[in-house]
Amino acid sequence: MKKTFLTAMVLLATTTALFAQKRHKNPPPQQPSQSATDSAKLVNKALQNAALNSNPEPPKPKKPWDLSKRAADHFMFQLGYDNWAGKPDSANIKGFNHSLNFYFMMDFPFKTDPRLSMGVGIGLGSGQIYFDKTYPQIAAYNNPTLSFATSVAGGGGGSSDADHYKRFKLVTNYIDIPVELRFAIDPEHMDKSWKFAVGTKIGYLITAYTKAVDPEDVSGHTVANIVEKESSKQFFSSFKFAPTIRVSKGVIGVFGQIQVNSQIKASAGSSVFPFSGGVVLSGL
Repeated sequence: MKKTFLTAMVLLATTTALFAQKRHKNPPPQQPSQSATDSAKLVNKALQNAALNSNPEPPKPKKPWDLSKRAADHFMFQLGYDNWAGKPDSANIKGFNHSLNFYFMMDFPFKTDPRLSMGVGIGLGSGQIYFDKTYPQIAAYNNPTLSFATSVAGGGGGSSDADHYKRFKLVTNYIDIPVELRFAIDPEHMDKSWKFAVGTKIGYLITAYTKAVDPEDVSGHTVANIVEKESSKQFFSSFKFAPTIRVSKGVIGVFGQIQVNSQIKASAGSSVFPFSGGVVLSGL
């Protein structure tokens, strides 16, 4: 009996030891903590962002400009107020001095950026300067320089009572070649877009003449209803070079220009530089 009891105790101890050893070798899996889970999510998100940044989406190609409705040629009309910079004291300029310019232009858009274009044209430019009781003697062939008379020489209209003219103007007409570098904000809709241009005009003098209307006496009474004209280019430069600037919205805008070489020859009198500014009508 005693022997049987001891044998049972030994078997129980051995079984308990074997069970404890098995539990030690295979511990139950532990659940990850909340902080570890959050850290893993942040790492995954950072890796995803890094992958996106290393492989950015290619930029969308720019839509090409559609210039199919844009005219390649057009007319330009300018009406400006004129005057002389550097005029001599003997010249009394007074009245509505003005210029009328009309050009046929060709437009050449840049292939790299159609908002930029080059404009080249040809046309006529006419300037009219009015004088009050001072008269440029452009047809005085015996004079070495251009002089300005203060009275009607010899009597206007054959009358010795003539003292001055009611109106007197100097007209100069040029063949012009305007050249412009242009920029349009919306080159597809030139009839609505803002447009800017800088350039120059190269002109050749074709005629220069004076026109005197109705000589008057000292009291201002007309002594004859006549028009007198004299024509000569002897005192004027054959060419003009005038930088220009233009700003337009749609078909209407403003322009400005100034001649950088003297209109009167250096050997014929004071240097004068005609300038002009006014409105412009143009499709481009």
